[in-house]
Amino acid sequence: MRTTTTRIAGAGFAAAAAMALSIGPAFAADGSVSANLRPVAGNGVQGSGTAMVDVKGDTITVTMAANGLLPDNPHAAHIHFGASARHECPILSDDKNGDGHLNTTEGGPAYGDIVVSLTKTGDTSPKSGLAIDRFSTAPGGKIAYQRGSIKVSSAVAQAISAGESVVVIHGVDYNKDGKYSGATKSDLMPSLPTEATDPALCGALRAAPVGGMHTGGGLAADSVKTGGQNEALTLLGGGALLAAAGTGAFAARRARSRA
Repeated sequence: MRTTTTRIAGAGFAAAAAMALSIGPAFAADGSVSANLRPVAGNGVQGSGTAMVDVKGDTITVTMAANGLLPDNPHAAHIHFGASARHECPILSDDKNGDGHLNTTEGGPAYGDIVVSLTKTGDTSPKSGLAIDRFSTAPGGKIAYQRGSIKVSSAVAQAISAGESVVVIHGVDYNKDGKYSGATKSDLMPSLPTEATDPALCGALRAAPVGGMHTGGGLAADSVKTGGQNEALTLLGGGALLAAAGTGAFAARRARSRA
């Protein structure tokens, strides 16, 4: 596990460096962006949610709530960005292996690599994509999350403010057996079934309209914004998220494919 985590972390840092070079001199821009979290095409999730990110300099505050997830099982959640990505959620035509589902790597061209791991405590960089002990579970299939003072690079802050990042929650249950199972293995960690790491809910972060977050497609977004974590917990009945297996190793995956 530690070796795999280190390898994925290296890929994440390489992607971050390439991103910074590709977008030129970066500057942090204050602002707020929000997203409606909706089911990823083809992955059989019936949930929904909202997310909001406030950017102040090189510090962000993230508020997120979601429901309809596999109850009491690990769910990784991240902010994704890629300079060459489409800055959107994947569509079914991104399914390159033709199995009718979208795995994390197939979603990469749409949303890019991990730039922020939405952990409860400690490090929030891409290297914490596999920090299982610092994410949390989804009691009853519901999560509520709020964390401030998350430090990011000026390049990442600018990308988020510019509406070029995407929130993704991972973990699905194709066969509806209440756990991560099945013969198909994860594209990120072959020791896990693909259900553990495939994207479940996704939402592109865009500039919030006057008066609050985008509405529709899930929870009462303005209530999440104005009430913070307590209101989100009230809306969802409590809980937070736990990561089963991190993501963001698209660069490493492509390298292995070429080898």
